[in-house]
Amino acid sequence: MNRRTRTVLAAALLLGLTAGPLGATAHAAAPAAVTTQGPDTAALRKALAGLPDQDATAATIRVGGNGRWTGTAGVRDLKTGAPALADARFRAGSTTKVVTAALVLQFAAEGKVDLNAPARRYLPDVLPPAFEQVTVRNLLNFTSGIQPGIGFGDTVEEGYPHRYETITPQQVVASAVAKGLAFTPGTQQRYNNINYTILGMLIEKTTGDTYAHQAEVRIFRPLGMTGTSFPKGTDPRIHGPHNRGYDLMDGKPVDVTEWNMSDRWAAGDMISTTRDLERFLVALFRGQVVPAPQLEEMFTVPDIPGATRSASLERHVINGKEVWGKTGARPGYHTVIAATRDLSRTLVYSVNSTDAKGDGLKTVQRFAFPAFNR
Repeated sequence: MNRRTRTVLAAALLLGLTAGPLGATAHAAAPAAVTTQGPDTAALRKALAGLPDQDATAATIRVGGNGRWTGTAGVRDLKTGAPALADARFRAGSTTKVVTAALVLQFAAEGKVDLNAPARRYLPDVLPPAFEQVTVRNLLNFTSGIQPGIGFGDTVEEGYPHRYETITPQQVVASAVAKGLAFTPGTQQRYNNINYTILGMLIEKTTGDTYAHQAEVRIFRPLGMTGTSFPKGTDPRIHGPHNRGYDLMDGKPVDVTEWNMSDRWAAGDMISTTRDLERFLVALFRGQVVPAPQLEEMFTVPDIPGATRSASLERHVINGKEVWGKTGARPGYHTVIAATRDLSRTLVYSVNSTDAKGDGLKTVQRFAFPAFNR
């Protein structure tokens, strides 16, 4: 950590946490790594070096495929300076959408859901006749035209005072529907959470079961994802071993670990580990979660100008490699799952970003790009 960064963090700790800042830095876990060949390991080591700093308090990275590399650095808790946990649970944010999409595509494979059918066929009490043109596929690939629903603000600062309050998914969807469509379904692609909140409702209507239980019995349990779960109701805590999340507010690190995520639900409230998400990613791309014909939906970007997203994933080209992945961001936690389609390179990371809901490109460039640079 350079002198300027150390000074910024130390000052912030003195003002915001009344803890010994140098103690937190002194006890930061040294980057631990096991390397064979493949990714740019020097860049990955550099990404972890010096944590905690003003951009992140901890990070855990898992690279797989042709060449395996793992690394963890930073602190579990700024107050104590305890080393970061490599097996920590964390808020996985919008990577939840990949699980939701997988469930819907399973139902499509089983003939329980028609992707070309109007979504209101399955949810007539949720989507009114004016939404007849919105198909299930439109929801999956963000081309529905449905507008975002209510929330507690667009920034962590706005939401923080309300972090223990509740907005139900039903309230979110009702407020979105009341706005009407922003554009004709299938003519534009616009990323937002509302599509996957509605898909969560479709899953429950189709099965007569909870979304969380369907995810557990169909995906988590068969794949041995023992560290993955959803909060029970409005529970704001992360249960089990975890690194605490912080967000810089007015230049001070504020603990944002506890947060009621019930409004994010099937769009973003999953709690997981890097080990579990790696298992899920590999099994998914191998066709072990979704059958091959339906899996193509995850690698098909609609023919719409500017579109980059498929059913839950986004296509990138990094150093000439076509990479499919998904980011997730919740206050204090930034997550990425990504891989080449042939699984020659995979990446999962959890970064305790101090600006997780801000521009994530800086975090991705630092912690993700090196995995695909060779």
